[in-house]
Amino acid sequence: MNSLKPLVLATALAVASLAASAASNPGDRVYTADQNTNTVSVIDPNTNALLGQIKLGNQRPDVLSPIYKGEINVHGLGFSPDHRTLVVIANGSNSVTFIDTATNKVKGVTYVGRSPHEAFFTRDGKEVWAVVRGENYISVIDAKTFKEKRRIETAPGPGMVLFTPDGGRAFVVSSFTPEVAVVDTRSYKIVKRIPVVSPFSPFLQFTPDGKEVWMGHKDVGKVTRIDVKSMVVSGVIDTGFITNHLGFAKTARGTLAYVAVGGENVVKVYTTDGEAKLLNTIATGALPHGVWPSDDGTRMYVGLENGDAVQVIDTASDKVIAAVPIGQAPQALVYVSNAVPSGAGTDNLKPLANAAPVNIPLMPDSGDAKGFVVARNFGVVDALELFLYKLKPETVYSIYVGDQKVPVASFKTNPMGMADGTAIGEIREVTRLQSEANPKTASIVVIEGDGPMDAAKVVLRSPM
Repeated sequence: MNSLKPLVLATALAVASLAASAASNPGDRVYTADQNTNTVSVIDPNTNALLGQIKLGNQRPDVLSPIYKGEINVHGLGFSPDHRTLVVIANGSNSVTFIDTATNKVKGVTYVGRSPHEAFFTRDGKEVWAVVRGENYISVIDAKTFKEKRRIETAPGPGMVLFTPDGGRAFVVSSFTPEVAVVDTRSYKIVKRIPVVSPFSPFLQFTPDGKEVWMGHKDVGKVTRIDVKSMVVSGVIDTGFITNHLGFAKTARGTLAYVAVGGENVVKVYTTDGEAKLLNTIATGALPHGVWPSDDGTRMYVGLENGDAVQVIDTASDKVIAAVPIGQAPQALVYVSNAVPSGAGTDNLKPLANAAPVNIPLMPDSGDAKGFVVARNFGVVDALELFLYKLKPETVYSIYVGDQKVPVASFKTNPMGMADGTAIGEIREVTRLQSEANPKTASIVVIEGDGPMDAAKVVLRSPM
């Protein structure tokens, strides 16, 4: 490769507070699961400030040693009914980690099957149900002993589980199967399988009154509504490209749904009437992913997967009022009220160590192809995280940076024409400093095939 100049990471978001904080209690906390840095970021919602991070593993790529013991791909979050325990999923190391919210210390770790995704406590707090997405079951874990006590077989790829307000049933979405499974929590048996519009749903949430479940479909950009009592689909909303998580807030305008649409870098606001109506579209930073409301519904917290930050939305005005830098590639996000009953709650936290990322859109030469790149510094090396959509299915594409003669990576799309992955190495010319006042971004192109660079085969390129 060419000799490369140091990577300059432009600050995408500054910590700013444009309005008074919500009426939070001193012990309230917002947590994010940071996939690249293998941390949990801890935010005080009273000040919209990062208090520090719980380190569960090393930052990528320092996770490849055969004697590495930390967690890999910190991804999912849940919490106990008494708000004293945070449960954290790391899908690369197949772990469910239990953390004391008052001290930020790990209380126990349970290792389950291949690639768990999310976990949540039962309503009585006695069990944790962890969906094992890389297989076909839910791991039921004793919340006191941290031991797996049984497995509930599901269709392949369970994506997330949440429990009805009375605790009697669990709704389970899937990442590989177009259905929602409803499980009786006393018998541990599936009592209903509800067909839905697509096979890929990473998230679900109950409306505040418990009458409906809303689930996002990341692959087709939709949200499905399910009536909890009848267990049938009551509606489908076209929300947009890369629909991620969603949250509900009771406001003066009624109960509203805030849906993160990652491919458009927005949060869309819908009514929860019989026919949902789009009320507002709120511009956010790069790739909004995790969403959770404050308990009083006055704030909506949004994790930016490609922005390495949390943005705070005031639900009265639908304005972003603050942004907080956090760990790299946040996935799940939860708001936990009274997580710290007394004291500062900063024990065992580590300071933020990562720099801000650089986001680069990819534009099609023709057609409907979409894509974007995130450049991140990993210390001695750098990473390009590439996301490609609406290309030819099951086809190889190669990515070239600057004047390099060989591609930095090649990916094969899935049957839906999608691909994503990470190239790690000395690729710092993605952003290089020409002068302190005028940083220049190197060109990035995506070509069809794995042969040499051919301008006639370019399908996507970065802005000139």
